[in-house]
Amino acid sequence: MRLKVLAPGRTVLDAAVTRVVAEAENGSFCLLPRHVDFVSALVPGILAYVPEEGGERFLALDRGVLVKCGPEVLVSTREAVAGADLGRLRATVREELERLDERELKARSALARLEAGFVRSFLELEEVDGE
Repeated sequence: MRLKVLAPGRTVLDAAVTRVVAEAENGSFCLLPRHVDFVSALVPGILAYVPEEGGERFLALDRGVLVKCGPEVLVSTREAVAGADLGRLRATVREELERLDERELKARSALARLEAGFVRSFLELEEVDGE
């Protein structure tokens, strides 16, 4: 099977695999090469896969959608973080979340400045119209 994991603007993973284990709202499931075509909404969690060369690997995923069609398994998600083992993956996810928090704070700050500028401009227009 070919596993492709896509996040906005990038391909997180494109690999030949022998097994995929993912998590949906009603529990986890396993896909093998001869599995019937399948579609599932994914919940935030761990996607495990076994590359053809062996050894289990992991991806931490945000919500997403998984589609198995023939030999392809496509996953679309907002965010994915790869890790060779669960211990390192946990640390990597924590670092990513801290970076996202920093970006979110910067974005909120920029939005607040834009809103303040808009309100100031609006008040200036009212003063001009009021004269």
